[in-house]
Amino acid sequence: MTGLVENPAKRGHAAGGSSSGCAALVAAGEVDMAIGGDQAGSIRIPAAHCGLYGLKPTFGRVPYTGAVSSEFVIDHLGPITASVEDNALLLECIAGPDPLDPRTAGTPAPEDYRDALGRSIAGLSIAVVSEGFGHRSSQPDVDATVRRASAEFVRLGAKVQDIALPWHRDGLAIWLVFAMEGYFGNLIRGNAFGGNHDGLQWSGLNDAVARWRDHTDRLPPNLKLGMLMGEDAGRRYKRHYYVKAMNLVRRLCDAYDRALEEHDLLLMPTVPVQARPLPAPGATPETVIDLAFENIDNTCPFNLTHHPALSLPCGLAKGCPIGLMLVAKPFAEATLYAAAYAFEQSVDWASLGG
Repeated sequence: MTGLVENPAKRGHAAGGSSSGCAALVAAGEVDMAIGGDQAGSIRIPAAHCGLYGLKPTFGRVPYTGAVSSEFVIDHLGPITASVEDNALLLECIAGPDPLDPRTAGTPAPEDYRDALGRSIAGLSIAVVSEGFGHRSSQPDVDATVRRASAEFVRLGAKVQDIALPWHRDGLAIWLVFAMEGYFGNLIRGNAFGGNHDGLQWSGLNDAVARWRDHTDRLPPNLKLGMLMGEDAGRRYKRHYYVKAMNLVRRLCDAYDRALEEHDLLLMPTVPVQARPLPAPGATPETVIDLAFENIDNTCPFNLTHHPALSLPCGLAKGCPIGLMLVAKPFAEATLYAAAYAFEQSVDWASLGG
């Protein structure tokens, strides 16, 4: 099924951050495709909430030139589209090395990703990660719908089995330490350019981002909390836990790599929850912060480890789309597209769900 679903924003629901505008416009049919930014899931989460396809490519697969950087090693740009074919087409257009972005140095040449569409997935090994379900905020309808959708891959000829991957549950904690200090140093203090980065330096963008200092009262509570966390951690612990988190990323990455030595893809819900109603005017900072952080448990670890991850729609519950996330080996975006296309062409995803 490739048809658009109702824009969740029209129903008073959040489209998911932070590339929510991109996803809402594609879902509404106002644009054919969009490019989002993803540091914790901000391509995949809006795609999941809007019934779209959102890819966080392998780190360095798509140049980040000219985009606002939150933290150099978790920055990703990628396509948000209404179909797998459009997603593969847009990736073909934007992928490749760029001398203005050192993230792309040494990366393999992009593929003709549309060539993967229609490829048989018979024998493809897909691991359902048990730790991707049952988070503190997980909704039973979401977990159950994703598990039902995983069974459809069996019907398509793939081998699907549950695995335990305990390190996955540590990904959020590692990301929080790493990202909060990194965000504060790079995005806030460094105006998105930080230091010791030999990519494109854009004075106009620097000056625009620097103007946050004149509008601090307009920053959302979750960003204010992140800024305070980053500043406090740096002063109190003198970057001790930032450095520790950097080293823990390697162990997290190793855990995923070991699983992907035995399986072609990992599978889990993109977001533990469905799209939430927009906070009421005057909502407390605690409410806004909770809503901002409840949806990144499964997505943010792969910003740290740089594995490519694709969200595809897999069902509806109470009228809201649910996303299923597939994760592959580095630079194996073609495998993601092959599996997602087989599912898209064979399954009416809007008929699945609670």
